[in-house]
Amino acid sequence: MTGAKDKDDLKLSLVNAAGAAFAEGWEYFQVVASYDREEWFRVPTHYQDGCLIFNHAPEYDIVWYSFFTPYSWEKHQDLISWAQSSDVCTVTTLGNTLDGRPLSLLTIGDELPHKRKIWLTARQHPGETMAEFAIEGLLEKLLDPSDACSRTLLADAVFYIIPNMNPDGSVRGHLRTNAAGVNLNREWLNATMAQSPEVFLTQQKMRVTGVDLFIDCHGDEEIPYVFLVDNQGIPAYGPRLAKLEADFKQQLLISNPDYQTEHGYETDLPGQANLSLASASVGQTYNCLSLTLEMPFIDNFNLPDAIHGWSAQRSSDMGAALLPAMLSVINELR
Repeated sequence: MTGAKDKDDLKLSLVNAAGAAFAEGWEYFQVVASYDREEWFRVPTHYQDGCLIFNHAPEYDIVWYSFFTPYSWEKHQDLISWAQSSDVCTVTTLGNTLDGRPLSLLTIGDELPHKRKIWLTARQHPGETMAEFAIEGLLEKLLDPSDACSRTLLADAVFYIIPNMNPDGSVRGHLRTNAAGVNLNREWLNATMAQSPEVFLTQQKMRVTGVDLFIDCHGDEEIPYVFLVDNQGIPAYGPRLAKLEADFKQQLLISNPDYQTEHGYETDLPGQANLSLASASVGQTYNCLSLTLEMPFIDNFNLPDAIHGWSAQRSSDMGAALLPAMLSVINELR
C-alpha cells in the first residue's frame, strides 16, 4: 500500500474472509506488516461478520501487509545459491514442475552406504512459508563447519533436503496447491508426472537413496502451537518407531521450548493413517521415523510475542533445533 503515512486510523477490511480455506483461523489471527520487507510485525486485527478487519497508523508512506512473512522465489533462489557454496553441499535438479521450474534437491554430506539417510521437505503447501524459514535455519546450522552437533551428524548421516516442494504454487500465490490445482500432500499414493511431478520426482529419488528419517515441514492456520504429527496409525508402527518418536520429541522439548506435546491433531487409530500424506507414506514405505512438523501462522500461545507473534526467526530457530533431536536418535535409526 502507498500513500499510507500520516493516516492516523487506517482501516482495511477483507470482506470475503469467511470464504478462506481455514476461516476458523481468523479468530486469533493478527496481520503482519512491514516497511522494508525484512522486519515484519503484527497489527491489531479482528474478525467480525465474515470480514477480517485490521487497523494501523503507518509510520511511512509505503507499507506491506501479509498473511505471514513471505518467502519469495527470489529468496528461495538465494538460499539455493548460498547452500551450494558450502564444501559439503551439492545441488541437483530432480526435474521440472508443470510451469517449467526446477525442483531443487540439496545433498549434504558424503553419500556412503553406511550413513543414515535423512530427508526433509518443505512447502508442499506453498503458502506455508514458515516451513522454508525452518529449512533455512536448519541449513545455517548444518552448514556451519564449527558447529559440533552438525559435524557429528554429518559423520554418520547424509541429508537430502528439498526447501520448496511447490515452486509453481509459490510463484502463483497459491496457499495449498500446485499449478494443476493439486494438493501435493494428498498425492503420495498416486503421484503422476501429469498432475503432481513434485511428489513423483521426490519419491523416485527416495527409492534410490532409501530413507531412515523423514521430516515434512508445514504451517497450521488454526492451532496456535508448535507440534509434531507422528505415525501411530500406519500399519508398520510398533515399539521401535514408538521409542524413536518419544526420544526425538523429548530432545526437541529441550532444544527449543517453543515445541510442545499437549496440543495438536488427534492421533490416528492403529491402521487408520491416511497413506496419501507424505509423512505416513514415507514412514510406511521405509519403516522409518517419519514426522510432520507443524508451526503456527498466529503465535505460540505458551510463549506469546505481542510484537511479532510466530515469526520467520522463530521458524528458523525451530528448524535449527531439529538437529540436536536428530542427533539423539541417529544411532537407533537402523
